[in-house]
Amino acid sequence: MVPILKLLVPGVLLLSAFGTHAMAKESFSANVDDKGNISLPNDFRNEMVHLGSWFVPEGDASGFHDVYSEKTSVEHYRKTGNFPDGATIIKELRASHASTYTTGKNVSYASDGLKQWFVMVKDSKGRFANNPLWGDGWGWGLYKPDSKEEDKFKNLATNYKSDCLGCHIPAKKNDWIYTEAYPSLNTAK
Repeated sequence: MVPILKLLVPGVLLLSAFGTHAMAKESFSANVDDKGNISLPNDFRNEMVHLGSWFVPEGDASGFHDVYSEKTSVEHYRKTGNFPDGATIIKELRASHASTYTTGKNVSYASDGLKQWFVMVKDSKGRFANNPLWGDGWGWGLYKPDSKEEDKFKNLATNYKSDCLGCHIPAKKNDWIYTEAYPSLNTAK
C-alpha cells in the first residue's frame, strides 16, 4: 500500500495547488481571465446594483450613463469607503430622447440605443503589471455593441493610459471613480 501512497500524494498535492490557484483566481474576479483579459459581464443589469446615473446633454458621450457594481462590492464600500479587489464597475452609455410630458417640457429619457460600455475591475495588488490595460489600481475596458465576436464582446481599449485614464483624472483622489454620483454607495437609510 505504501507504493500507492507514494503515487497518490504528489497527485493530491498537485490538485490541491491547482485548486487553490483556481479558487484564488475565481475569488479575484469572474470577469477576468488568468492573462488579465476583462469580459463584459452578461446580464449585469439584473445581477448588479445600480449605483447611479449621469446625464450628458451634448457631445460624443451624450446620453444616459448608468453605473453598476456587485452587491458585495457595494456592501464592502459602505463599510470601508473603498472598493474591494475584484470589484467590477460597469458604465453603460445609452442615447437619449426628449419629449414633453405632464412632468414638463424637454424631459430626457434613455432610449434602447446602446452606445458603449466601460468596465473597470479593482486590482490593488498589480496582478497584471505587464498588461497595458491594467494600472493605477484598476483593469480598464471599453466595449461597443458592434464589437461582439462569437458569444462575447471584444475589449476595444489597447492601453488604459491613452484610452481610459484621461477621463478619470478629476476623480484621482477618489480612486479614479466619480463616487459623488453614486448614492447607492452611501449607507442605506
